Amino acid sequence: MSIIEHAAPASPQVNGKGGRRRPARTPKGRQIDPVALEEVRALLTDRPRRRDLLIEHLHLIQDRYGYLSAPHLAALAHEMKMAQTEVYEVATFYSHFDVVKDGPPPPAVTVRVCDSLSCAMAGSETLLNKLPGILGKDVRVVRAPCMGACDRAPVVAVGHLQTFQATADKVAADVKANKHPHAWHASTDFAAYQKSGGYALLKDCLSGKRTRDDLIKIVSDAGLRGLGGAGFPTGRKWSLVRAEPAPRLFAVNCDEGEPGTFKDRYYLEQDPHRFIEGMLIAAWVVEAADTYLYIRDEYPELRLMLAEEIAKAEAAGLSPHTKVHLRRGAGAYICGEESAMIESIEGKRGLPRHRPPYVAQVGLFGRPTLEQNVETLFWIRDIVDRGPEWVTSQGRHERKGFRSFSVSGRVRKPGVVLAPAGVTARELIEEFCGGMIDGETFKGYLPGGASGGILPASMADLPLDFGTLEKYGCFVGSHAVVILSDKDDMKAVALNLMKFFEDESCGQCTPCRVGSEKAAKLMAQGPWDAALLTELSTAMRDASICGLGQAAPNPLLCVLKYFPEELSKPLGSW
Repeated sequence: MSIIEHAAPASPQVNGKGGRRRPARTPKGRQIDPVALEEVRALLTDRPRRRDLLIEHLHLIQDRYGYLSAPHLAALAHEMKMAQTEVYEVATFYSHFDVVKDGPPPPAVTVRVCDSLSCAMAGSETLLNKLPGILGKDVRVVRAPCMGACDRAPVVAVGHLQTFQATADKVAADVKANKHPHAWHASTDFAAYQKSGGYALLKDCLSGKRTRDDLIKIVSDAGLRGLGGAGFPTGRKWSLVRAEPAPRLFAVNCDEGEPGTFKDRYYLEQDPHRFIEGMLIAAWVVEAADTYLYIRDEYPELRLMLAEEIAKAEAAGLSPHTKVHLRRGAGAYICGEESAMIESIEGKRGLPRHRPPYVAQVGLFGRPTLEQNVETLFWIRDIVDRGPEWVTSQGRHERKGFRSFSVSGRVRKPGVVLAPAGVTARELIEEFCGGMIDGETFKGYLPGGASGGILPASMADLPLDFGTLEKYGCFVGSHAVVILSDKDDMKAVALNLMKFFEDESCGQCTPCRVGSEKAAKLMAQGPWDAALLTELSTAMRDASICGLGQAAPNPLLCVLKYFPEELSKPLGSW
């Protein structure tokens, strides 16, 4: 019997007092397996059975057994006093949960090969074709979306551990080694950070030497904006949330799933306490009673390291004003959208909410909620310590400030680049990334990851910053810049990105769910029907609930507009 099947109803019986049917001897649904129930209880121990911890508890079972069996799901539902269907629909929403109804379990080892753009350009398709024959039938090889290491492409995850610049031999060796994630050693740990003046600003805030209004003014004067993609002014967001009634909450977004984006990962690897201090300061400013840090499942070492380093800060008495909760994603790009992330933190499917009301008004658990990106918080200490002039004195081409760019693709030195706001793609390539790979000619670029569109090399002198590219049908978003060369077919690039959106659509709204699927099919066939694809793109843009469906057509429309010479050519590949 599947997890969602119901037992046959009992035969009608009359009790002789009015003819009413007696209750069934057993409840409807899958019956609870006592062995599975004891196994689930052994994993949960004394952990709370709260609804918002459902995904955390699913991870416990998945980590222990390698998959989620129907008996375990039924037992978990029983233990948490939830409907079995509700547990099942959450478990099946996230790609990192392997739900097995009644069939055999999956192989003990799963190898995930990233097939997003930067990895595809670096040879992931070759790995996908080669690895099954090398690794054998006891290892499952599957496609996976961007893993946040585009500068080290191609990337392959063996279990939870990633192999960078992967080759078939390296992956085979990692499968044989059977290693498990351990907390990374922070480049700057708690002691070293404190020694260099770290947490002095936070202590000043907690002691009353700094006021909340002062900090809001400083970050506002510096022009600090949300660096996760939306670019909303940070000081204004703090003020809006503070104006809402208490209790207020704080949700930190470390779910950077946009293909081409890896800057949050980089900064957390380098200096986690600079971020932690910024997070605790922001929580103090808005007087958030609880802080929820949502980190993508693709970063297990970072998650374990952050748990250790946050505990050190708490033990030192640096977070008396807020309780930090670390929450683990489960493989869903849509949870990078703020309201979908909040749904996931609450233990639900990551479905974006309709707005209004906005998260600042009705967010986590129905309370006013501040939502911020990792990098935004990372710079707070420096901005306050050095003053807004330190930020506004930087910039190029009439823009002010600095920006972190995740640069990948056909450049000699991919990586995170800290550059003046308004820098151009050509300047990024020539000044910061060592130029193009030998023998390849600059042809185009993605200025803002998968959703930010595609521009030709002839437009590589445009300033890259918030508000500079919208009139060209593009935007910088998370500042993920992917450099393309004459080795790349632009139709293949756009198709790769559309397939990503098709796979990652949450399915909630028809324009996104059906539109992305239809667009990918049309793009994969013969000559492109420009009129039909444009009509489809307009429907997706106008009617999708969230930014995924609204922005998914951007690369397609850019190819139609800026690379018309490619439309008559056969579809290429890598």
